[in-house]
Amino acid sequence: MSNFPVINLEKLNGEERKDTMEKIKDACENWGFFELENHGIPHDLMDTVERLTKDHYGKCMEQRFKELVASKGLAGVQTEVKDMDWESTFHLRHLPESNISEIPDLTDEYRKVMKEFALRIEKLAEELLDLLCENLGLEKGYLKKAFYGSRGPTFGTKVANYPPCPKPELVKGLRPHTDAGGIILLFQDDKVSGLQLLKEGQWVDVPPMRHSIVVNIGDQLEVITNGKYRSVEHRVVAQTDGTRMSIASFYNPGSDAVIYPSPELLERETEHKSQVYPKFVFEDYMKLYAGLKFQAKEPRFEALKSSNVSLGPIATV
Repeated sequence: MSNFPVINLEKLNGEERKDTMEKIKDACENWGFFELENHGIPHDLMDTVERLTKDHYGKCMEQRFKELVASKGLAGVQTEVKDMDWESTFHLRHLPESNISEIPDLTDEYRKVMKEFALRIEKLAEELLDLLCENLGLEKGYLKKAFYGSRGPTFGTKVANYPPCPKPELVKGLRPHTDAGGIILLFQDDKVSGLQLLKEGQWVDVPPMRHSIVVNIGDQLEVITNGKYRSVEHRVVAQTDGTRMSIASFYNPGSDAVIYPSPELLERETEHKSQVYPKFVFEDYMKLYAGLKFQAKEPRFEALKSSNVSLGPIATV
């Protein structure tokens, strides 16, 4: 199997732009994942985010997680646990409005740094969507408009820590799933591994690399591209040593955005018209996803197809 795709974004500005765009195209079509180097987010900001995230976990969340494990009797588990993940998390919402001031236990410094980091990630997500538009032959800004709805995109961050697990063969850090939304940007631990994606029936490690950002395709991009780009099943394998940090930011459609395959792409691919994905409101998809996250995505698409919802034109900027 070929190597996991690592893309140097600096090369977009030079003679290697064409090759770099081809690497992004190949990653989107054949992997659903890629890792970015030289993405423009300052390394010192990333180092501060990592330090404060790990400090916050140690001071505010680690003991709670240990108490939860004890209360559920997970430390001595003998059979596979299929209804729980070995992770400690909290969620930040950035758009359409922020909830960061409402999250308990965060220091003022941590709030400020996470706001700055979120702005950088948001900008990078929008740059990536335009690169995808270029590779797809769509007008610049098409994907951002498709996500817009009446109030702009939804954008949030899941901050997770995966503590050492005594029986990782019986408890997953995070069970296999595809991501429901648009494009996902992950700042992950560079020392403790665990993230894997499913490719050609095999689980492949997503390599931990210092100061990199891992990008993956969500279900909504699969719909808009009518399956040209596909969301890929992935999981987190718990480790026996070390706590893995994961800061995943989700740039998703607005709740009332109407999602459907790009008419321009459909026109070009007439032979695939039988595979046309459904048209739906993003919020309706998320309601389905909430109960079916750890199941195959195809039945979710089929359920929305069979609902035969008649929707008006997409709301754009």
